[in-house]
Amino acid sequence: MADYALPLSGKLAVVTGGSRGIGEAIALELAARGASERGARKGHLREYRSPPAQARGAFHPRGPQHARGAGDSRGVLRAWRGDGKGDGDLAVDILVNNAGVENVRGLGEITVADYDAVFNLHVRGVILLTQALLPYLAKNGRIINIGSVGGRSAFQRLGLYCASKAALEGLTRCWAGELGANGTTVNCVCPGPVASELLDNVPKEIVDGQKATTPLEKRLGTVEEIANVVAGLAGRDGAWITGQSISASGGWAMY
Repeated sequence: MADYALPLSGKLAVVTGGSRGIGEAIALELAARGASERGARKGHLREYRSPPAQARGAFHPRGPQHARGAGDSRGVLRAWRGDGKGDGDLAVDILVNNAGVENVRGLGEITVADYDAVFNLHVRGVILLTQALLPYLAKNGRIINIGSVGGRSAFQRLGLYCASKAALEGLTRCWAGELGANGTTVNCVCPGPVASELLDNVPKEIVDGQKATTPLEKRLGTVEEIANVVAGLAGRDGAWITGQSISASGGWAMY
């Protein structure tokens, strides 16, 4: 049972959107369970000092497309794994694709710029970052995409957001089939409404409606509750779960 004290000890995690809200909570929870972390925000990967390893360093500042070839003269990105072994070839054990943005516009209001802002982050960015890190994903790795109950629900004026989150679920199922041969799992965690800065920009009537129909205490979720679900999937308890969209919503239905 000793490995449960710090179940993610020696693991390297990449968390996008890790500077605030759900992403920050995920980064802190993974670190609390022993992982060394790199957090990404707006295409940049910044340092986390995550106890107990005090991992240091960052990926290339110009974004994920420069992850490969950003290290030594052999073009191999170097990183501290946090397992006491010092520098070594990059091996990513956990990738959490969390970075997100809301967009509240009805069908008649949506512009190409709106589409690009949402889908470039939620879909294109997830594809490109995961693809860039694919050569460095460790055996028995964990890829966790952060979706939303909106991926299967109808919220007025949130069409771009909901459609992009539905796309993440499709990618999750396909990648689970592609990457499972070496023990890698791919899952999508779909939060219900969570008290966060992002939720502040969602129409109040939508949030109030979800709260009123949430079976568990009729309340908003917390970022820590979502982080705990992600951290569970990231460890050994998630070894036999893959290709799934997991509703972390207090029982709020995903249709």
